[in-house]
Amino acid sequence: MEETTPSSRPVRVLVADDEAMVRAGVRAILARDPHVEVVAEAGDGHEAIALTRRHRPDVVLLDIQMPNLDGLTAVTRLHREPTAVGVIMLTTFGQDDYVTRALEEGADGFLLKADDPRELLNGVRAVGAGGAYLSPRVAGRVIAGLRAHRAAHPHRSLERLTQREREVLAGLGAGLSNAEIASQLHLVEGTVKAHVSAVLAKLGARNRVEAAIAAYEAGLVPPHRD
Repeated sequence: MEETTPSSRPVRVLVADDEAMVRAGVRAILARDPHVEVVAEAGDGHEAIALTRRHRPDVVLLDIQMPNLDGLTAVTRLHREPTAVGVIMLTTFGQDDYVTRALEEGADGFLLKADDPRELLNGVRAVGAGGAYLSPRVAGRVIAGLRAHRAAHPHRSLERLTQREREVLAGLGAGLSNAEIASQLHLVEGTVKAHVSAVLAKLGARNRVEAAIAAYEAGLVPPHRD
């Protein structure tokens, strides 16, 4: 049976924000964790994409409002790159339309600059490990805002999931990586990957974040509260 041991390599992060002081603050927070390394900084979306190609980070932290190329457009282009990268939107703005569009464009996480610094570290670790992460300050609103849309899509019903797939979905809702879910459920990581693919297909979810939202809606994990 395969063993699921965590990688000893630090999570490599690129920070993209048009304000140098914000970038410095984010770097200082991330420096608290010896398992996280900031490998580059960018001032706009174009630079973020170029530096991602050069440094191949595990996670890109993208501000939404940047000159030349905004973060929402940048995340779309980053997901067209041949090398996979996790993307977290880090912004002052928590409006529902920003959050929804970020998730639709393929973001793996959404954090507010007003969040507790621990949320930044938690989000980077989760996405760096292949998971997803939503700021507790916006998760509840995202769930509420998408309920009407979900109700119009019966193929998202959890009735199609097996018991094991429900357990995997609960792990996705908790922001766990495949390796962490495998450890929790005493499974081989390859088996978890297969279950995740099946869950996404049965729910009609485009990514792990949408699956996590479905887990919240189904009551498989407690909702975040401010």
